[in-house]
Amino acid sequence: MKMTGENSAANSELTMDDVKNLIQKKDEIEEQIKAYYDVLEDQGVGVEGTLVDEEGFPRGDVNVYQIRTARHNISCLQNDHKDIMEEIEEALHKLHAREKAKRAGDAAEAQDEAMEQQVTLPSPFARVDAVTQGSPACGAGLRVGDEVFEFGSVNTGNFQNLQNIAAVVQHSEGKPLRVAVIRDGQKAQMSLTPQRWSGRGLLGCNIVPIHR
Repeated sequence: MKMTGENSAANSELTMDDVKNLIQKKDEIEEQIKAYYDVLEDQGVGVEGTLVDEEGFPRGDVNVYQIRTARHNISCLQNDHKDIMEEIEEALHKLHAREKAKRAGDAAEAQDEAMEQQVTLPSPFARVDAVTQGSPACGAGLRVGDEVFEFGSVNTGNFQNLQNIAAVVQHSEGKPLRVAVIRDGQKAQMSLTPQRWSGRGLLGCNIVPIHR
């Protein structure tokens, strides 16, 4: 059976609709085959019944031309039917393989993203374990659990101990400091201005070092 241009194009990017169309064509072919079998049955000859009489002449009690046409069409349609069944099987196989590959690809992509995220996240040197309500730290958006990898001029590369942060805070009263943290596996940054407030210190939070 010759494929139409539409089917050829569809095969390059098969969808379930293409398979449904193939199945519909298969059903139509089966209907046509049944119709031709009905013609043969009406004539009482079937597919193999002889069309000549005992003397070798065309039988006069049947429509020989109609029977030959029906038999020829049945033969052609059965070949078409075989072809389209193979097409349907191949299309279903392709769809299944593509779906399987897509699932594998999605899983690999998610894994790549997770690994990329891990690779690009800097190493924090300190963690926030307390933030007081109403404090400068609270107002800046700092939260308990935030892991600090940058606090003003202090970063992972030059951090030695908490005195480094304390010194930056003392020298930056009233001046905004850039603070960068890792929160829920994502980078976040904020502007924190050390200043006097109703509580202790200039920040209103407690920061502890992370030992790696």
